Amino acid sequence: MTLTNKTVPLIQDPDRLEGRIKEIPQEPGVYYMRDSSDQILYIGKSKRLRSRIRSYFNGHDTRPRIALMLRQVVEVEFIVTDTEAEALALEANLIRQHQPHFNVLLKDDKKYPYLCITWSEEYPRIFITRKRRMGKERDRYYGPYVDSRTLRTTLHLVKRIFPLRQRPQPLFKDRPCLNYDIGRCPGVCQAMITSEEYRKTVQKVAMIFQGRTSELEETLAVQMEQASEALNFEHAARLRDQIIGLKSLGAEQKVALPDDTISRDAIALAADETHSCVQLFQIRAGRLVGRLGFVADSQSGEPGAILQRVLEEHYQSVDPVEIPAEILVQHELPETEMLAEFLTQSKGRKVSIVAPQRQTKAELLEMVERNAGYELARTQRFADRNAQATLDLAEILDLPELPRRIEGYDISHIQGSDAVASQVVFVDGLPAKQHYRHYKIKNPKVMSGHSDDFASMAEVISRRFRKYAAAKARGEQMSSESSVLKSHTSAYADFPDLVMIDGGKGQLSAVVAVLREMNLLEDVKVVSLAKQREEIFLPGESLPLTTEADQPGVQLLRRLRDEAHRFAVSFHRQQRSDRMRRSSLDEIPGLGHHKQKQLLATFRSIDYIREASPTQLETVPGVGPRLAQQIYDYFHPSQHVSGESADEQPSVS
Repeated sequence: MTLTNKTVPLIQDPDRLEGRIKEIPQEPGVYYMRDSSDQILYIGKSKRLRSRIRSYFNGHDTRPRIALMLRQVVEVEFIVTDTEAEALALEANLIRQHQPHFNVLLKDDKKYPYLCITWSEEYPRIFITRKRRMGKERDRYYGPYVDSRTLRTTLHLVKRIFPLRQRPQPLFKDRPCLNYDIGRCPGVCQAMITSEEYRKTVQKVAMIFQGRTSELEETLAVQMEQASEALNFEHAARLRDQIIGLKSLGAEQKVALPDDTISRDAIALAADETHSCVQLFQIRAGRLVGRLGFVADSQSGEPGAILQRVLEEHYQSVDPVEIPAEILVQHELPETEMLAEFLTQSKGRKVSIVAPQRQTKAELLEMVERNAGYELARTQRFADRNAQATLDLAEILDLPELPRRIEGYDISHIQGSDAVASQVVFVDGLPAKQHYRHYKIKNPKVMSGHSDDFASMAEVISRRFRKYAAAKARGEQMSSESSVLKSHTSAYADFPDLVMIDGGKGQLSAVVAVLREMNLLEDVKVVSLAKQREEIFLPGESLPLTTEADQPGVQLLRRLRDEAHRFAVSFHRQQRSDRMRRSSLDEIPGLGHHKQKQLLATFRSIDYIREASPTQLETVPGVGPRLAQQIYDYFHPSQHVSGESADEQPSVS
């Protein structure tokens, strides 16, 4: 088969390369580089697209990573924008969407927590999370914060200073809890404060995490004076207490800078051959109000490019008021002017980006770099521990390569009822929760009073690997080789290097039988870990492997097994709870699954539904007067019977 010109890398076809470059305009925009399989290798931006693309192919950039990329580029596409700032914003969105291999990608390793304010809700919630969900654009995430203890302490103090919603769900149906009585909550659960007023309070909290504490103190001081002049001394006293509480928040966070009137951020990194740990210090009015952390792959770019990627990602997700007037950078950025223009346009006033070499600002950057070094050392310790564990595991199991992706499986049930299974995934020795999966056991023989862990585990493994079995079957029709799985499943990036079953020889035998039936036994490396003595069993072996409990490889399998058990048990409890919540409602005629969900969404629990009157039940969408009375009668049978007797008694007499 002959390759067409369009599948040959551009660097090998000078005529087509030159023609393509001439088609690209000298305007600001974003460009894509694609390979022969139409995958995006790299996404970039420039204020002069043609010049930037030409600079890649003229041989001036000798970095090995760029040379490797250019050998794969068969097509260059572009999108023209009106301004450089638009190009920067578009590039960041496209990188986040496509995750190209040769771009600087920030690792979301759940190491650092965020603070989230859910502005999308009528009464916003404030909580700490390690998952940054981008589904709701109005929600705001502050962070990621390096010091989680300080973040939790700050949030705890904030909830004592301002009256905020303290509980995720109401404690009582018809009255507020004790937090309202002591002034910690404004009675959100009973709508004793309007959404507009509550949002004003939450906005004050947001100003603290935006680094605008001083501005908030000044605003509250003005309001306190106005309340005093209006003889509203109780309100003035509350404002005074809030000001005192805000001053205590930043009492220990003073940073010695000669000019404490300018807001500035300082960013630096420390890197080894694998990881780049970035620290971003947020300084407002001379106070260190936030210390954010990011992790990137060192091989994905030069230090300046990594810093620029962090700044672009960070400042596109903040409010314009949070952008400082000055940004101190450890290394010169590749696109300093473009980023400065974008930030200036977003903020509405000049933003400068400087790389200081001496005096106080340089000393500040040295402090940031030193802290980045500490984070890098911690990252290295984790990486070394996990690398040692995977190496030891490979030696124990005599694996040809280090097991990069390991999957663990467990079954959870109570005497067969609500039987479920879990699949957890460790990548490079760390939990990869985005790949976790739940399974509901579908075997009709597994039911309440009758359990079969062997059959349940076999079912889960069969469902997990059936697509690979199909791929191998298609491959064997075209090849006489016995093992063609890898060549015909190269598109599957989720194929495990090792599978661990929670259990002993019985569970392992059931899994081996189903893998043999699927013709995958030679391709899937599977072991089991027994609970009692932490013994590792291999297929076909009657005795466990000779290992020590404190070996790094064994400890890795134990961490995987414990995580699989935790994940399975939590899902089983959820399924059991849902079934028990619905069991009573299932017995009411005319009450389908959708209306059950509406009832539970409105009243939160069966107990509240039981206490509700027919008039209150009618307020639920889809529940009319007749159905409301049926629901009420179901939960109050004695009243229903006595009512019938009372009605019948006159006719009897």
